Amino acid sequence: MAEHHTGPAEVGASMDYAEHEKTYSGFLWAAKYGTMAVVVLLIAMTVGFFTGAGFIFSVLLFIVLTMAGFFLI
Repeated sequence: MAEHHTGPAEVGASMDYAEHEKTYSGFLWAAKYGTMAVVVLLIAMTVGFFTGAGFIFSVLLFIVLTMAGFFLI
């Protein structure tokens, strides 16, 4: 059977708000730039597969768009 507790509930350790903000900020950074990298990769793959541009141009386009994304975001 389940135990019956009558005392106060444990709430755990106190919240470290500085660490929480640091983790959340890191998550937002990873989500923002990860999404940008995936979109840039898809654009470069589309150019490489569906045009006559070729592999080298697609790699160069990926690099240029990634740098532009980092500066614009």
